[in-house]
Amino acid sequence: MTTADAAALELRAAPARPTDGQPLDFVLPPALEAREPPEARGLRRDGVRLLVTNRSDGTIQHARFVELPGHLTPGDLLVVNDSATLPAALRARRRDGQWVPLHLSTRLPAGLWIVEPRQTHVEANDTLELPDGGRILLLVTYPGSERLWIARLDLPVPWLDYLRRHGRPITYPYVPGQWPLEAYQTVYAQEPGSAEMPSAGRAFTPEVLAHAARRGIGLARITLHAGVASAERHEPPTEEWYRVPPETAEAIAAVRHRRGRVVAVGTTVVRAVESSVTPSGHVIASQGWTSLVVTPRRGVQAVDALLTGFHEPRASHLSMLEAFAGRVHLEAAYRAAVAAGYLWHEFGDLHLIL
Repeated sequence: MTTADAAALELRAAPARPTDGQPLDFVLPPALEAREPPEARGLRRDGVRLLVTNRSDGTIQHARFVELPGHLTPGDLLVVNDSATLPAALRARRRDGQWVPLHLSTRLPAGLWIVEPRQTHVEANDTLELPDGGRILLLVTYPGSERLWIARLDLPVPWLDYLRRHGRPITYPYVPGQWPLEAYQTVYAQEPGSAEMPSAGRAFTPEVLAHAARRGIGLARITLHAGVASAERHEPPTEEWYRVPPETAEAIAAVRHRRGRVVAVGTTVVRAVESSVTPSGHVIASQGWTSLVVTPRRGVQAVDALLTGFHEPRASHLSMLEAFAGRVHLEAAYRAAVAAGYLWHEFGDLHLIL
């Protein structure tokens, strides 16, 4: 990483104090976009880099993810999202015969979906043809979005079977190649439902989990089915289905009682756990649809540490990180990450905020 590259973290219009609606904006050097899985770069999953920053004293450490358990304390609790990634990208044909990309985002009740037709203009009541006789009827735009639609799918087989047969993982231009669905799954994934991988947990391996257990670090699960990102427009997240099971709520209560730390693995975990917080600040078992958007004004109540990837400029996830760590800390961490050549996006490096 050259001096010129390091200087490229050019922060734009940073407010004097945290304000909702203005996520951190900066210039991301293209060389720092991870374009393939770490395994294709000769690394193990757990060989990616780990930036460790401490909110209390401002220290910054550079490590490898395999060393994560050593940065945690016996009695801490890792909370992971066990939602499995769907092959949610399809090809759809417009009435004029043109094939366009279609991303399935969120499965709704009554056979409806939130979908994103990409690189094309569509209107209400348009019907798109899908492979093998499938069809999709676009009904109305999703409230508050310029890119998402509520649609009805008509498929020749059950939806999950259809996606396994005809879908592929959602990708964006910074990943030019095609990788199998397994490259987009965490080792603890169980329930299919996420349009995009809950990628903060991708680097976990059985060995890292076993090391954490030997150190007395607990593990609990939530499920949140993540929708598609807003890579171009930076819209806030849509409603997403989540579940915080009783055993996880109990584990969080127990660790907080003994003054250990709740370590959220990813922003999806923060959203689910914070959606289960009562007015008195306790996490209870719950499930359903959450529209919660964590902002600096709202704050974070039930999470003590956060493992997350590096997010693109103006991404709504950065507002959640600012709510957790503060704008000054976040700016310092991102400057350090650019200067040291950390990699961004789902196949990139990770950031542990303590």
